[in-house]
Amino acid sequence: MASTSTTSSAGERVVSLPVVTPGSAAGRTIRRSRSGRRRAIVLAIVQILMIAHFIQWRMTGRTISPVEPSESMEAVGHGIINAGAIFFALALLSTLLLGRWFCGWGCHVVMLQDLCGWIMKKCGIRPRPFRSRLLLYVPLILALYMFVWPAVYRWGVVPLAAKLSFIPDLAAPAPWHGVTWAVVTTDFWQTFPGVLIAVPFLLICGFATVYFLGAKGFCTYGCPYGGFFAPLEQYSSGRIRVTDACEHCGHCTAVCTSNVRVHEEVRAYGMVVDPGCMKCLDCVSVCPNDALYFGFGRPATRRGPINGAEPRPNFDLTIAEEIVFALLFFAVFLAYRGVYDAIPMLMAAGIAGCVTFIGWKAWRVVRDESESFHRVRLKYKGGLTRGGLVFLAVAGIVGLLTLHTGYIRTTQAAAERADRRVTVPRSNVFSGSPTTLSPEMRADADRAIAGYRRARFIGDGGHGLLPYPEASLRIAWLLACKHEFAEAETRLHEYTEKYGVHEGICLDIAALMRVQLKEREAAHYERQIIAERPNFVRVVDDLALWYEGLGDVGNAIAVCEEVLAAETLGAEERLYVMRRLSLLLLAGGRLDEGIALIERTIEIDDQNPAAFNQLARAHVQAGNAAAAITALEHAVALAPESPELRDELAGLLESMGRSAEAAEHAAEAARIRTGDGG
Repeated sequence: MASTSTTSSAGERVVSLPVVTPGSAAGRTIRRSRSGRRRAIVLAIVQILMIAHFIQWRMTGRTISPVEPSESMEAVGHGIINAGAIFFALALLSTLLLGRWFCGWGCHVVMLQDLCGWIMKKCGIRPRPFRSRLLLYVPLILALYMFVWPAVYRWGVVPLAAKLSFIPDLAAPAPWHGVTWAVVTTDFWQTFPGVLIAVPFLLICGFATVYFLGAKGFCTYGCPYGGFFAPLEQYSSGRIRVTDACEHCGHCTAVCTSNVRVHEEVRAYGMVVDPGCMKCLDCVSVCPNDALYFGFGRPATRRGPINGAEPRPNFDLTIAEEIVFALLFFAVFLAYRGVYDAIPMLMAAGIAGCVTFIGWKAWRVVRDESESFHRVRLKYKGGLTRGGLVFLAVAGIVGLLTLHTGYIRTTQAAAERADRRVTVPRSNVFSGSPTTLSPEMRADADRAIAGYRRARFIGDGGHGLLPYPEASLRIAWLLACKHEFAEAETRLHEYTEKYGVHEGICLDIAALMRVQLKEREAAHYERQIIAERPNFVRVVDDLALWYEGLGDVGNAIAVCEEVLAAETLGAEERLYVMRRLSLLLLAGGRLDEGIALIERTIEIDDQNPAAFNQLARAHVQAGNAAAAITALEHAVALAPESPELRDELAGLLESMGRSAEAAEHAAEAARIRTGDGG
């Protein structure tokens, strides 16, 4: 097939289109992909398993930690190995063999993007891929930030800053407790956003990115997991390959939802080398000559053109535009990430990609003679169309919204920096004689309060367009640090009226009341909260401890017993209250009841060394040293690296005349302390 060009009598260049040879592969209708249906079934099963996982947690209160790659941040940052970290490691290792298969066959966000793309095609919209050179590196940058930077910061940056005086003080990372395992959790939803964020996230990263950036647009320009999958894929021996039966008809490229120019790559290299290939196998399924297949051989890193020159990728942006719009992407990303303490990183990346495209397209509308978007002419021969005016108006609104968001985020960040410099322990603020802030710290508190007030929702007197509940909490805390306890209490009551009652806030309100010497009012408030929400067991604990502190153990016991009578307590909540009640029974002299209740808690959870330790102390109080030793031996078996438990056991053994065993445990306790630097 070849095209020819001639010149008409009017002087216009006329191009004749290629003529398809009858019966050739190029002349046939593209057949429907069988792989698409199979992949849809697999992805649907993945969704069902995710829902089943959530339901199982809700029913039992305990489950495997989320099987989500983002959970790997806990392993890198805190040494916590969870199910997500194990899964991500296995997925990365499998990519070295099978290529980027997980994205195509196991990712729920890919499923959503493909579903949205399918719906758009049914509506006559065929999203065109937005091709940029520099933005292709965004996923890798995000991946390094999520999974490498925490370790670099902890083990490299912070120690270096401590040695170099010209580097300002940096926020200290959380204490490192070594590598621990957390494959099971009782708080499955802890790291996930709420519905108010989850729904917009799915709309932006599933629909908007496809509409503006093309099929799998979020995967291309916003997914940090792809930032690792893509380079590893280049070393994979498993990939789409071609036989001599290929006629280069282009059916494969037409059906590819990963924006891969399949027919060009297999002609040049004999295989697909694009790291965006997700092994969906649509190209294999629709090939009219069955020339494509998934097979093993040399990886993409050892590719070389086997048939002519290498294909040159076509990009939508000039070099100058690449630089300008890459800077725009990161400015938008920084403006949206964490704003109102709500927008997560991946959502900010999706927003940044969409806003960058809108900005680039608006620039092209202004610059070029003619421009279009999804079959809509925006500009034609120098004149703006109605569609172009609407697009520029939308782009202007998006731009103003982004500028405002940047202002709010900058104000919020300044408030957070000042807030971090107010380093007052909670125990000090709520003590009977709190320490007065230094002039510098008081100034920081004032600056933080002013910043949070500006960043708050406009309905709360701020400049923000969305609610920012965390700002109200920080303002209340800073007011308490300044000893403005009544004002802080008022702010927290306002918060609960607007955003609902939370257990931690109830504790703060009670503490503020007590520091103002309104102890009876605090007790009355906590009783009201417990009556409405008996599952607020930390409030129960706080009230019981207050009664105990007054010497009124009877009322403290009554509070716990009333709550345990409620039918609404979960298993973990009931165990929490039972443990407090057992201690109160011992404090009240009801030793037999207290010991029996501790033993019940151990039947429920026999892996808690503190419970065995308390049981030992109860037996000592009851005069049963032998039973106390048995209980402490269980505690030491569960926590062999605890020098305190070993010292306590050594003391008991010594009192029973078992000096040799006592000396052994005392020596082990000393060894542990020395090893810990004690």
